[in-house]
Amino acid sequence: MKGSIIWRSGKAKKVGGIGTHITAITKRRFLPNLQRVKALMPGGEVRYIRVAASALKQGLVTKAPKRNWKKPEAEKKPEVAKKA
Repeated sequence: MKGSIIWRSGKAKKVGGIGTHITAITKRRFLPNLQRVKALMPGGEVRYIRVAASALKQGLVTKAPKRNWKKPEAEKKPEVAKKA
């Protein structure tokens, strides 16, 4: 058979089938594995972007450094002089 006609039912996914729609003419779609990552942009700002996992593995994206913020110390109140 020619074209996108699939005549053999029960064709496995890895062979090109898409489950129960095996006799339909619709082709399978392969979408990128997008991940939401906090990245360091060229201007120096940090923002969330959606990146393909393959790009992360290749090192095309520089991930943002971990934040290590601490609570600011409370302002010390001046002690009141005690009367003796």
